[in-house]
Amino acid sequence: MSVYYTLCFLSAAAMLIAFINSKIGKMQTTIAITAGSMMLSLLILIAGQNDWFQLTEIASSTIASINFEDFLLKGILGFLLFAGGLGIKLSNLKDQKWEITVLALGATLFSTFFIGFALYGFCQIIGIHFELVYCLLFGALISPTDPIAVLAIVKKLNAPKRISTQIEGESLFNDGFGLVIFVTIYTIAFGNEAPTVGSVSMLFLQEAVGGIVYGFALGLIFHYLISATDDHSMELLLTIGIPTAGYAFAEVLHVSGPLAMVVSGIMIGNWTRYIGFSKESEDHLDHFWELVDEFLNGLLFLLIGMSMLLFEFHKEDFILMAFAIPLVLTGRYLSVFLSYIGFKRYRSYNSWSIRILTWGGLRGGLALAMALSIPAGIWVIPDKLIDVKEIILVMTYSVVVFSILIQGSTITPMIEKAKQEEKEAQKSE
Repeated sequence: MSVYYTLCFLSAAAMLIAFINSKIGKMQTTIAITAGSMMLSLLILIAGQNDWFQLTEIASSTIASINFEDFLLKGILGFLLFAGGLGIKLSNLKDQKWEITVLALGATLFSTFFIGFALYGFCQIIGIHFELVYCLLFGALISPTDPIAVLAIVKKLNAPKRISTQIEGESLFNDGFGLVIFVTIYTIAFGNEAPTVGSVSMLFLQEAVGGIVYGFALGLIFHYLISATDDHSMELLLTIGIPTAGYAFAEVLHVSGPLAMVVSGIMIGNWTRYIGFSKESEDHLDHFWELVDEFLNGLLFLLIGMSMLLFEFHKEDFILMAFAIPLVLTGRYLSVFLSYIGFKRYRSYNSWSIRILTWGGLRGGLALAMALSIPAGIWVIPDKLIDVKEIILVMTYSVVVFSILIQGSTITPMIEKAKQEEKEAQKSE
């Protein structure tokens, strides 16, 4: 079966799960799709082990035929981030610019090193020789909150404006910065040349600053192109050019495509929306991109659930998986808590902010895609054929699944309490 046909059937499966959920389950769509695909994967595995029916090899080879890393990092990520940028209100972003900057940069860096060093210490205690650079690599890929998971689950809960802006803005920007940090540590771990402070700094500046500048230029070009036509269909078609050719060209320039998509999305959503589009296009812009976003999210979260079929679990994997979940949550909490020590010196915040930002800092397909990009065959426990990639991949998967299914489905009460506090504060004023 070709990759195209595989994606067609998987898309149909995602839509079917979403439809059934809308009639019976009433769960958030992405949570329902992830849970449904995981249940299907477990059924296939259990059935194969008990000789009920043999679908394990067929299902595994079908999922393996899709290069998850390319599919997400070089494919649909541009669409999802551009759609996320379109929905960001620049006025809200300006009000929270320092908070978002600190969370996207400082908190992500702190979490990366906290998780990396804590994981290294734990591995030494349990007798697994896992080098520090690989521990930091895991910290780099798991620390950024995933904008796809965050925007798909948290945004629809109508959280208080400041909390919503912080968690949405941080997830969009720390996604790009997190990729840059990951690429930097990846180069140190697997590069042929010994890294220097200068080379690492230049790589970071080229990717991060270059991505922001390129995104601004891309948004400017498409703003004038959209403004130059009154054709409703052409205006919407032009927006597709940004996450397609625009995203691909970022890789040619060796700058951060994700950051470029966020910046250009914010420009089109806050500038071109009001002075570039015709009235008809302005009305249809959000509906068009919400449809694209929903479709690609459904397919992505189905693949996350079905990825279970690709793993071979060992005893050591289960130990590290169990440790990874509280470790990542602790790193997230400390990075947010320390950031808020500085924030509270200048303004007051909802008392639920730290808890919501911690529990709502979801991880998703982006972390899995980065984990899958790690080369195989660097052995940690040779006699059991456990390598660096397996360890990082299973830890990442456990955090992602816990994040989507548990955190995503239990954050609603926190947000409701935060909204109630906002209402009481407004009444007392």
